[in-house]
Amino acid sequence: MEDGGSRGAPHRIRKVYTKERRGSSLKRINWVLVVLVLIGFVIGRFIGTYFDGTFLNYGQNFGLSSPVELNLGFIILTFGLEFNITIASVIGVIIAFVVYRFIR
Repeated sequence: MEDGGSRGAPHRIRKVYTKERRGSSLKRINWVLVVLVLIGFVIGRFIGTYFDGTFLNYGQNFGLSSPVELNLGFIILTFGLEFNITIASVIGVIIAFVVYRFIR
């Protein structure tokens, strides 16, 4: 009976290890997607700035209009966040998704 029990234990360990590996690869793939989307935004923004007078540079600004300041007496922290979404950056993100689907 101990032989049967000892044979089953490594099998269970192997399944747990496989599940952990599968989970970590999913996290890695999600990070790849995030990095590709950020690269798509940057390249799209660059293309939009290069073609300044065209429709590619049309877009909207989102975020805080004025930064928020936190005065702690010995240090002043300034927080601000702004997004500039243009047609070129949206095209860059779409290309990033296509690249992600291709490498996936």
